[in-house]
Amino acid sequence: MNIHKPAATLTRLVLASSLLAMALPALAADSLADAFKQGEVGFDLRYRFETVDQDSFIEDAKASTLRARLNYKTADYEGLSFLVEFDYVAEAFMDDYDAGSGNTPNRGQYPVVADPSGPDLNQAFLQYQSGESQFRAGRQRIVFDNARFIGDVGWRQNPQTYDAFSFHTDTNAGIQLDLAYVLNANRIFGDDVPAGDHRQDTFLINASKNFEGAGKLSGYLYSIDNEDSASFSTETLGARYTGSVKSAEHAFGYTFEYARQKDKANNPVSFEADYYRVDLSANLGAATLYGGIESLQGDHLAAGKAFRTPLATLHAFNGWADMFLSTPNAGLDDIFIGVKGKAGAWSWDLLYHDFSAQSGPGDFGSELDASLSRKIKEDYGLLFKTARFDSDNSAYSDTTKFWIQLTASF
Repeated sequence: MNIHKPAATLTRLVLASSLLAMALPALAADSLADAFKQGEVGFDLRYRFETVDQDSFIEDAKASTLRARLNYKTADYEGLSFLVEFDYVAEAFMDDYDAGSGNTPNRGQYPVVADPSGPDLNQAFLQYQSGESQFRAGRQRIVFDNARFIGDVGWRQNPQTYDAFSFHTDTNAGIQLDLAYVLNANRIFGDDVPAGDHRQDTFLINASKNFEGAGKLSGYLYSIDNEDSASFSTETLGARYTGSVKSAEHAFGYTFEYARQKDKANNPVSFEADYYRVDLSANLGAATLYGGIESLQGDHLAAGKAFRTPLATLHAFNGWADMFLSTPNAGLDDIFIGVKGKAGAWSWDLLYHDFSAQSGPGDFGSELDASLSRKIKEDYGLLFKTARFDSDNSAYSDTTKFWIQLTASF
């Protein structure tokens, strides 16, 4: 990922994608050649300004990055199609940040903003669709349920993708089945550093069924064999149930989830750990009140025995300040409460977390998160977002993060 190119590369990418988008209409294909001629081009931009004030660093981080994404999907021909997607992340105006995992070794005085610059082949897969069944082979995004265990880390400028074979089907019994065999995880740090490219021998299974008027039940088995980072090798078996109760004016939602995890393959530590999460919400018309608890079991007396989620979209959980991307040895209990709603064209969200050790004594700290966003017409978006983490625990530093994000699709 961290392959630096002249600014002209980004300019050429923008111009080429705009011309292709105008030149190629999307039509049904009568031949394999027509499938390529009649494909669709997509192009979008995402600019983000991110600041990090962390007490354990002398300097504050200031990251100004622009991601350009260009993709092309052929029209379907007898169920076959092909998609390829390229990203280019450019540092724009300022680069006072550590991109993480050795991408910018000369910037250790700054906190991490995990957005390395450079080009990336984000997706490239062959797809076959037959009725309600779909098969993909190649580099692709994989997201199961709420992305708590298997996700694409879409918040970061370089998302996580997988070199994999995947299969999805909707059965006549109303069951959705997702299977994947993963050979490699292309992580957010890019393939220029070891942490960005993890070889896998990983099997993922997720099955779900909607019960009309009752809710949705999901069951999953994630057998992760990470050949490059042994501590990430785990086997997780779990179930998730989500539903709602509606009245004429209000709606009440709930989610219950439980999982059991143990070591797998080359993991040097033998362990078992539990996970559970409870979400409750009440739509009160003008706003939605929500809250819950998430618990990842650990062992404060031994290292390496905590429940972990190495393929998750982590930013969406346990606070936007990203203080708990790795589960502490003592585990983590996250009690949270929030309120969100809309004011005209704007959507807003205010969320509070209280973090503590799951095993043994320990108060890790608290966090307040807030966001304000809106769409501008259909193709543009604007986001303001902030997170403030406070702690009296010497293992954690007080941290403030702030983001401004602009998006555009063409």
